[in-house]
Amino acid sequence: MPMQQQKRQPELVEGNLPVFVFPTELIFYADDQSTHKQVLTLYNPYEFALKFKVLCTSPNKYVVVDAAGAVKPQCCVDIVIRHKDVRASHFGVIDKFRLQVSEQSHRKALGRKEVIAMLLPSAKEQQQKDEEEKRMKEHFAESVFFEQAPSQPDTRNSSSGPSLLMVFLGMVCIAALMMPTLGEMESMVPLYLHLSVNQKLVAAYVLGLVTMVVLRT
Repeated sequence: MPMQQQKRQPELVEGNLPVFVFPTELIFYADDQSTHKQVLTLYNPYEFALKFKVLCTSPNKYVVVDAAGAVKPQCCVDIVIRHKDVRASHFGVIDKFRLQVSEQSHRKALGRKEVIAMLLPSAKEQQQKDEEEKRMKEHFAESVFFEQAPSQPDTRNSSSGPSLLMVFLGMVCIAALMMPTLGEMESMVPLYLHLSVNQKLVAAYVLGLVTMVVLRT
């Protein structure tokens, strides 16, 4: 009979053994002292006993009752966790608990499971957020969507008017055409602002292009 039980026992590989813990997250509320004490339940569905150890990323915040112990085959054990450092600076900070299990005769961990812990300011506020999210999900679930028929884009309303770049370029060209031509001596405009005939022809050409673009918009 012991030989048959030994055959049924699974091959134990370090780190691969599934660990069954409930719940998978602990939420503490600052305004509700009843939530400052929570319980983790560790299940052992196997035919051999397990040792367990509880580790934490922020051990100064919590008190873990029976942080190490054993679970009999096909039994469970409750692990009490208390939050002892409730303050506003810890709101929303995610801490983690890790439950490591091993066989009675071995020290190496056969499996591990992490549980998230978080402190929130108010249970009522969180409940309201949950209800809003639930209503939003129900609204989207009940919505009926129809296929959108393809349509040709309306080019007439695609633009509300000429762009600022076109307007600025046109004003520059007009200003260039109003500048005196190179060689005029009676002008009061400084000499470096005098433009040649070719430069004015280029400005007139660009102004014509800008005018066509503006009229099309």
